[in-house]
Amino acid sequence: MSECSSGSCGSSGGQQSAKMKIQDEMIRSTLEKIKYKLFIMSGKGGVGKSSVSVNVAAALAARGFKVGLMDVDIHGPSVPTLLGISGTLDIDRGSLIMPKEYNENLHVVSMESLLKDPDQAVLWRGPMKTSAIRQFISDVQWGELDFLVVDSPPGTGDEPMTVLKTIPDALCVVVTTPQEVSLSDVRKSINFLQYAQANVLGVVENMSGLVCPYCHKEIDLFKKGGGKALAEKYGLAFLGAIPLDPATVVAGDLGKPVVLLEEDSFAKQGFLELADAVADAAQKSFEAASTTHG
Repeated sequence: MSECSSGSCGSSGGQQSAKMKIQDEMIRSTLEKIKYKLFIMSGKGGVGKSSVSVNVAAALAARGFKVGLMDVDIHGPSVPTLLGISGTLDIDRGSLIMPKEYNENLHVVSMESLLKDPDQAVLWRGPMKTSAIRQFISDVQWGELDFLVVDSPPGTGDEPMTVLKTIPDALCVVVTTPQEVSLSDVRKSINFLQYAQANVLGVVENMSGLVCPYCHKEIDLFKKGGGKALAEKYGLAFLGAIPLDPATVVAGDLGKPVVLLEEDSFAKQGFLELADAVADAAQKSFEAASTTHG
């Protein structure tokens, strides 16, 4: 109590506030150089959200866009595995962190890249997660980007809330699978986004049917069409459907996005079409915002 009465608590609080203001300015400066920020989220785990994030980012990069991929799944980062990336991040002159270069147009930052042991569990609570996500933007040398793709853990907890607060103009892409158990959680996510007054770009239905690799007929393994119906119900754009495809599993184990495999597959075609739809929707959203605020 005596320390607080002597004014040292206020001094500490003032220093903290000054640091936050400096970081806020660094975040603003970084985001100004990024044209479109895509926030890939879902209400439920296991819907292939990271696979969607990685393949959309890789497809956009293959189309010639400059892309950053930021994995903010603090406890279960899977982006490095899906891209075959390992090792820690490098520090540039000064204190800026250099993202991992996957190829000329795609650069990546993940929590796993900050750990000396990738199998190490991260035992963090809310404030530390918030601080890390803010640093992923303020302290990383992203440079000029066309797209920053943010892969978030499932649900509506600390990480998604921090992303939306830190990147207020983020365009949200909601990933679901067709069955009701996933759709019910996604409805909560959409409600969360509406409450946060976020910009929802649209809905993606992953694991949308299984195409037999032999006869090429579709099997509705997890049903089909639930994501599209959900998008229509909420007046949202339906961005595309990605079928279940063994090629996606093979690509993930190889550490290479399915869109970059030489062989054609149903998943590859679906992801390429999704990336084009996302780019088109982002452009239209940007034009609409410019018209509204102009």
